[in-house]
Amino acid sequence: MHRIFTALAPALFLLSGSLAWADEYSDTINVYKSAGESAEFFKNCYGYAVFPNIAKGGLGVGAAHGDGRVYEQGKYVGDTSMTQVSFGAQAGGQAYSQMIFFENKAAFDQFTSGNFEFGAGVGAVAIKSGASGSVGTTGATASATSGSGESGGTAGKYRKGMAVFTIAKGGAMFEATLAGQKYKYKAKGA
Repeated sequence: MHRIFTALAPALFLLSGSLAWADEYSDTINVYKSAGESAEFFKNCYGYAVFPNIAKGGLGVGAAHGDGRVYEQGKYVGDTSMTQVSFGAQAGGQAYSQMIFFENKAAFDQFTSGNFEFGAGVGAVAIKSGASGSVGTTGATASATSGSGESGGTAGKYRKGMAVFTIAKGGAMFEATLAGQKYKYKAKGA
């Protein structure tokens, strides 16, 4: 598995290398706060994890990786990383951002227990229309509007205490499935 990820790492790096890293976490959070599908979750969630850039690529065997931050009641409390390896008919690459909302402390504790993996059949709400971003010398900027046309509506729901949203940034390989995604968590300062 390590060899597969090592072989795909250059492609993943190229996908993610074109983005500015000024304040990628705040910028990404603001995009999701302005998207109708996910905006309401900020008002009632216990916490959330944000991944500004997950790069995914594959040719028969695929891999994805991204680093993120975890927030508890709006306060940054630790770092997380996501890794995924997949097998099957696939070719291409893509970059996307991801938000995971935790409905309550139990869901938050489950995710931050150290190692977490989504089970089969768990999906994400893909925010498609109106999402855009640009890169300049002052950093990354982005905006999103609801694909449903309903401002402030929620197209997603909590499942086992978690709700997941993604926004594609580019490429041609996206699927809104979370099976096989493994997350590691490290508390801030640990």
